[in-house]
Amino acid sequence: MMDHIVIFPVLLPLLAGIILLLLPRQQLLLRRAASLAAVLAQLVIACLLLNTVNSGDILAYALGNWSPPYGIVLVADRLAVWMLVVTALVAFCALLYALRGTDTMGAHFHALFQLQLFGLNGAFLTGDLFNLFVFFEILLLASYSLLLHGGGRLKTKAGLHFVVINLVGSTLFLFGVGTLYGLLGTLNMADLAVKVAHAPAEDSALIHVAGLLLFAVFALKAALLPLYLWLPAAYAYTTATVAALFAIMTKVGAYSILRVYTLIFGSQAGSVANLIEAWLLPLALLTLIVGVLGTLASARLRQQIAYLVIASIGTLLTAFGINTEAGIAAGLYYLPHSTFAAAALFLLADCIANRRDVMEDQFEPGPVIQQQRLLGALFFICAVLIAGLPPLSGFIGKFLILNAALSHSALPWIMGVVLITSLFTLMALARGGSMMFYRAQAPHICRIDPNADAPRSGLSVTAELTPVFCLLALCIALVIWAGAITEFTTVTASQLLQPELYIQSVLNLEVKP
Repeated sequence: MMDHIVIFPVLLPLLAGIILLLLPRQQLLLRRAASLAAVLAQLVIACLLLNTVNSGDILAYALGNWSPPYGIVLVADRLAVWMLVVTALVAFCALLYALRGTDTMGAHFHALFQLQLFGLNGAFLTGDLFNLFVFFEILLLASYSLLLHGGGRLKTKAGLHFVVINLVGSTLFLFGVGTLYGLLGTLNMADLAVKVAHAPAEDSALIHVAGLLLFAVFALKAALLPLYLWLPAAYAYTTATVAALFAIMTKVGAYSILRVYTLIFGSQAGSVANLIEAWLLPLALLTLIVGVLGTLASARLRQQIAYLVIASIGTLLTAFGINTEAGIAAGLYYLPHSTFAAAALFLLADCIANRRDVMEDQFEPGPVIQQQRLLGALFFICAVLIAGLPPLSGFIGKFLILNAALSHSALPWIMGVVLITSLFTLMALARGGSMMFYRAQAPHICRIDPNADAPRSGLSVTAELTPVFCLLALCIALVIWAGAITEFTTVTASQLLQPELYIQSVLNLEVKP
């Protein structure tokens, strides 16, 4: 079984999705139990893989026993498995929140949830560019259906924008991989890394164009400026469970940028070496600025969180744009922090909105809500996390990024943008928290019926907030074990900057007769 463990994170959600489609819709408890068990199994498998690759091993798995580069190959290294663990943790907390009742708002929620995980896990594990495209399409189909879960005009409008923009990205992806295949005769990423480095000079211009097309696609998936416009509405108008799961979606684009542009277009790539080095850092800093400006201008909490996701991807890609071992390691620490914090805030925003009646999550003085002190305290912790104040993981992540930038020529820009946007983020969150908690009014002053019953999910507030507590506990774990985690991210970055290790593990893979 351990010989096949690399394929389990892909097979498990696919089989679970098929089984959930076959289960009768009336058996809600059975579907919930099966979905939750599948996610827990994926988390266990991801942790087993993490323990296996932590020694530095790179596990390559040839599907159908076809030798690379001719067959499909899955590759589990430290980076891929790190992404699997983060995804499984977020998925577990999001699904736990959905069990309070939002999973009944539309058909086939649990099957679509598993297919989303199938696409995510496949994108992280694939060693082939064309199959990366395939998993992107699976993600697009599943995420579009999840985005519309529960229906509504605003969801439909945001979903249409989301799918059209991403279909354009899919078309560009095909142009890019088609050009590379036409020139080099392969789409296996390890084989591409070898052939790009030794490509004839007359092909370098077309390879350069294909590489930039792929960068545009990955930038779209990551919501990098100017390709972020699909994200605010999509994340703000979908259900809290889906928005929390979508907190990992932009990281797929960031992962793809890191993987492709260290492996195929890295320093060893000949005439196209460090292809996007001149583009990534400026665009990341601009994305951070625009995300924080959107945060300041937001009139609703969920819209503000969506712009915070954009700001976080700007911060993450700033770390990757430094293009050193320290910068990549800092980004890999910041990645789970930003994912957990955004997911927690999406779920918390839903809890708050459900208790404010018609006021929902608007930044206007509303009624004094039930459990206001608890919800306010959780909002404060989330604000400290996202703004990057000590002593929580946001501060450590940003400190690591700034420390990595000390030797970079763009240090003044990086330092200035990261610190100033952190201040503005704190101001935006303080304004929102003040409106919803500090300036809360008596019910008869607000636009609310004082005799109306507060919305209830059938759960106590503690049970309802359990997923939020879990996500915040993960952020605290990033602080408690910061030393061990930064050691892991450092060796992961070192492994990425030595692409020959990946290439040898894949191309020298011995298939079993």
